[in-house]
Amino acid sequence: MDKSIKNIAETVQQMLKNAEGGHDWLHINRVYKNAMQIYNKEKKGDLYILQLAALLHDIADAKFNNGDEAIASELALKVMLGNSVPENVINEVIKIIENMSYRSRYDNSGFTSIEMDIVRDADMLDALGAIGIARAFNYGGFKNRPLYDPEGKPQKITSKDQYIRNDGPTIHHFFEKLIKLKDLMQTETGKEMAKERHEYLVTFINQFYDDIGEDKPDI
Repeated sequence: MDKSIKNIAETVQQMLKNAEGGHDWLHINRVYKNAMQIYNKEKKGDLYILQLAALLHDIADAKFNNGDEAIASELALKVMLGNSVPENVINEVIKIIENMSYRSRYDNSGFTSIEMDIVRDADMLDALGAIGIARAFNYGGFKNRPLYDPEGKPQKITSKDQYIRNDGPTIHHFFEKLIKLKDLMQTETGKEMAKERHEYLVTFINQFYDDIGEDKPDI
């Protein structure tokens, strides 16, 4: 591992030591491993850029920082400058951080890169399967949200503002976002890795509604 990558990984681990359990260092490390797995199969992109983007992509999620969407790139910039990352690499990593989140899709900035595709696929994989289920309910508990609402229905999210302000029951998040992720994968490897995790997610949803004796919304 490149020395600067090792140093940055250690810095991020320290910065996120008290983070919410679904967005902590272990999340970062899982995304990093997913990204490396995709890269090693795809053999595309700049390895250094995607390593940095994977390590820094969730360094300061806006939802834990009063909605401040600038703080992530500011902190990432500071960390990279402190580790002598070249300016051209910094610029690419910052663009990825600013454009890779799910909510950024509503902005449609037009920025694309193979490195962002890989890291974004790696991040979405961590929102699927057993770990995705655990993260969803961990965050719901962190925000004191109900597990489900027998009278409510998932929303049809059509804007970034609506996505950010949505505070519905945790199970609704599965319909509003998580089950859509499989079809948003950009790399062939990401698509393949997402299949089993998506199926597990759907099985869980079906079992959840069976357990509570309610009809589930259409998937």
